[in-house]
Amino acid sequence: MFLQYTREFSYNLKLSFPVMLGMLGHTFVAFADNVMVGQLGTAELAAVSLGNSFVFIAMSLGIGFSTAITPLVAEADGAGDVAKGRAALKHGLVLCIGMGMLLFAVLMFAKPMMHAMNQPPEVVEYAMPYLDLVAFSLIPLIVFQALKQFSDGLSETRYPMYAVIVANVVNIVLNYLLIFGNFGFPKMGVMGAAVGTLVSRVVMVVFLWYIFQKNSKFHQYISAIQFRRYSKAVFSKIVNLGFPSALQMLFEVGVFTSAVWISGVLGKNPQAANQIALNLSSMTFMVASGLSVAAMIRVGNQKGLGNFRALRKIAFSVFILTVLLDVIFALCFWVFRDWLPTVYLDQNDLADKINSMEVVATASRLLMVAAIFQISDGLQVAVLGALRGLQDVKIPTFITFVAYWLVGFPISFYLGLHTEWKSIGIWIGLLAGLSVSAVLLFIRFNYLSNKLIRTSHVDTDAEML
Repeated sequence: MFLQYTREFSYNLKLSFPVMLGMLGHTFVAFADNVMVGQLGTAELAAVSLGNSFVFIAMSLGIGFSTAITPLVAEADGAGDVAKGRAALKHGLVLCIGMGMLLFAVLMFAKPMMHAMNQPPEVVEYAMPYLDLVAFSLIPLIVFQALKQFSDGLSETRYPMYAVIVANVVNIVLNYLLIFGNFGFPKMGVMGAAVGTLVSRVVMVVFLWYIFQKNSKFHQYISAIQFRRYSKAVFSKIVNLGFPSALQMLFEVGVFTSAVWISGVLGKNPQAANQIALNLSSMTFMVASGLSVAAMIRVGNQKGLGNFRALRKIAFSVFILTVLLDVIFALCFWVFRDWLPTVYLDQNDLADKINSMEVVATASRLLMVAAIFQISDGLQVAVLGALRGLQDVKIPTFITFVAYWLVGFPISFYLGLHTEWKSIGIWIGLLAGLSVSAVLLFIRFNYLSNKLIRTSHVDTDAEML
């Protein structure tokens, strides 16, 4: 019985591995910024954390919205309908450009909130100008996501990965030159990291579009695009799928962002420790996110073919593989919890030695909680991918809101600010929200997939009669 699921592991990994690397590449941009800025001091590291907390909320909306493109393209690809796939790309790309510009504008209006959030003044001083450039980089990032989701929908997941790898190289080189002022370049500190992020995201878009133009499989989709003609029905379908998906990501990213803000109330050292644990958790989360995309693509294909038994089997194979990998990650976090945080800080800086030791000790304790919630976090995003493949987004949106904001956030807020648990209490709330989300989303998928199988049997029996 178990073998029917493990047989799918190989293809799931083949399809999702480039997505994992691509998503890890996005996280590695933040990782490189954190590690390199962390050499400047804990205040600078906390500033990057605070600035990115605003950007991550907006980014979650943009990326979540763009995911509507993948199931539509995957379904069209499964049915062999090029025109339908082309329409999904064109309308999705236009909507994502508009979304990127809107989110940039919203962030600019939201900047003054930093002064009203009871954050350390020195942290806010560094974070304000950093946010300007990183917020603007959302426009090319979300355009890239639209192109990436289209490529994923065609099961061509490796090309976005190549673009992200190139972007990471650009980001690291610019960070090295501009943060520290090496080779005669100006020493820009935190702003150097912002410039690197912006330039690298522009490079991603240009590189991926160049690949599309040179590849014959993509060429049939992009060569005949007419940007003067649009369909209200296609716009409506993308919005109806994309907006709930955006809210799903917003609810999850929002509750993790609230952890950054609550940690900031506790002080710059708890905030820096939270950023370290969050960045490490984000990297393992991207592996599960890659498998989530594989679930979305393969479930979308089977939906287009109308093979619902295979759809359910494939989805469950992704769920099982995700849990197995996350158990391994959990063990790594637990075993190396005292060493991993030291990578982010300059342990030889005697002037900042006390702060660094406090940050490392707190981050080590947070990684113990992060180790436990690896399984819940991975399972919930894998199931969400399968549900998006079914184009079921409204009920999952309600589930994520309940899990993160009616369960997770109140626990984080109370334990973090009103008990001695402090930073640990914040992450216990995150664990509770993720666990509730995983259980309820799995119940939803189990119900829908069984219902599709029963309905298809009824239709088949009626045709036979």
